[in-house]
Amino acid sequence: MRRRLGLVALLQTGQMLAMLWLPALNADVIDDGVLRGDSGHVVELGMVMLAVTCAQVLCAGGAAYLSATIALAWGRELRQAVFSRILALSAHEVSRIGRAGLITRGTQDVQQIQQLALNALTVMVVAPLTAVGSAALALRQDAPLGLVLSVVLPTLTVALWLVLRRTLPLSAAVQQRLDHINRIMRERLAGIRTTRSFDRDSHEEARFRIADRAMMRTGLALGRAQALIMPTFTVVIELSSIAVLWFGGVRVAADDIEMGTVIAFLHYLSLMLQAVMMAMGVFLQASRAGASVGRVQEVLRTGATVDLPRQSVGRPVHPPGVLIESVGFRYPGAQDAALHSVSLTVAPGETVVLTGAVGSGKTTLLHLVARLGDPDGGRIAVGGRDVRALDRDTLAEAIGLLTQRPYLFSGTVAEHLRRGAPEADDRALWRALELAQARDFVEATGHGLDAPVSAGGANLSGGQRQRLAIAQLLLKRPSVYLLDEPFSALDAGTAARLRAVLDDETRTAARLVVSQHMATLRAADRVVVLDRGRVVGQGPHADLLADNTVYRDIVLARGGRVEAS
Repeated sequence: MRRRLGLVALLQTGQMLAMLWLPALNADVIDDGVLRGDSGHVVELGMVMLAVTCAQVLCAGGAAYLSATIALAWGRELRQAVFSRILALSAHEVSRIGRAGLITRGTQDVQQIQQLALNALTVMVVAPLTAVGSAALALRQDAPLGLVLSVVLPTLTVALWLVLRRTLPLSAAVQQRLDHINRIMRERLAGIRTTRSFDRDSHEEARFRIADRAMMRTGLALGRAQALIMPTFTVVIELSSIAVLWFGGVRVAADDIEMGTVIAFLHYLSLMLQAVMMAMGVFLQASRAGASVGRVQEVLRTGATVDLPRQSVGRPVHPPGVLIESVGFRYPGAQDAALHSVSLTVAPGETVVLTGAVGSGKTTLLHLVARLGDPDGGRIAVGGRDVRALDRDTLAEAIGLLTQRPYLFSGTVAEHLRRGAPEADDRALWRALELAQARDFVEATGHGLDAPVSAGGANLSGGQRQRLAIAQLLLKRPSVYLLDEPFSALDAGTAARLRAVLDDETRTAARLVVSQHMATLRAADRVVVLDRGRVVGQGPHADLLADNTVYRDIVLARGGRVEAS
């Protein structure tokens, strides 16, 4: 990268030297050739000018090509860094920044920064050296005409400062408005069924119109500020050219200087103003990209709440069990802890069901075992190894997590299933689908394993998504199953068949299940009752029903048939 940057600087220096040499050659052509009638001198210098122009074009083309490759490489690395950091963010950090904000940061903001890098590389040497060199050579041609520069440069500097002072805050405001529009669009698309069921289309349209108008007003304010740039530069350039021609003509008439000197001075003045305009363009883009840089840095500087080691310290014993010892956890910003000194074990071949009221910490505990977060106190071990000492691959190999609302990535059924077992053949896929009670609806699509799956499983019902997720888990065959309400979207018959399959297929694995379904509670080896983040009882279903009032209330709430249970 450094070599390529050095080569860009070298090529741009060559481009700049050629560009600055041409006006001097042109002055010689006029003064020593045209005015003296020396055609041979004109032809000779014309050939030199042609060679210099060709060298300038080659240097400019090479510098532009290398600048583009460097900027694109930077953009690619920045996108990868942002994406990797987003993957490491906790659910709390994602909620704090916002999904719409993260999408904008990883796409449009990175694109803005990449374009700024490209333009900055294109002029990083040419603009400053051309401006300084043009001013120096113009003064060398005729120092008295240099008084024009003493007026032009301060005028341009003040104009640039005024524009940047106005555009910097407006650029940040435009990005914030864009985030707001993206958030409204995401909410509208994600909640389209809810919106229509409550007849809130007009309300959502009004929300979007308000956000869109705010975006338009801010964009117009930014556009008006930037629209002053070109007229200001044009006026300054034209007035300076008129001044040079006026005062230069007076000096030519007085035989103080030659006509070629005036023409060369005018060319150098034009080159200097062009260099200032190029730098001005980069500054203006920097004012827009400055907001993007800050927003991307916010993501990159957000520390990962879960720091996975690169290499495991030892490996879990096989088959592994789960040990949860005095675990406490509080969500950032929450007043009360979600878990208080929770302790339990899950042995290989054992099914332990977590139950309790909404908000009792069941899913939180499951996510801590999967290391989607780290406890504030205590420890969690899988196979005798603290999960904080296991690298990502080892942990993913040992644990299989089924969330209550599984997310399916876009692709085909086969691609979805092979995310857990990349080497599985079609026969293994069909077996997993059959075990998960999903074969019938996959065959009914007419495409078999090539049946399309939309992002989020939008083209499937809740029960179909749940069964495909279970099929993927069965294909992966982890040693520890973490199941969050695995049958919540299934009818009683399908749930019963699938429960029997899971008992048979996972009989040697440790199974930690979150559920309030009576059939699941009755079939469990042990039920752990959570209440406001605390374990208030554990044991077989029948024992808890007789001795634990919290559990008895849960059973009553599920149907009120304590005796039948």
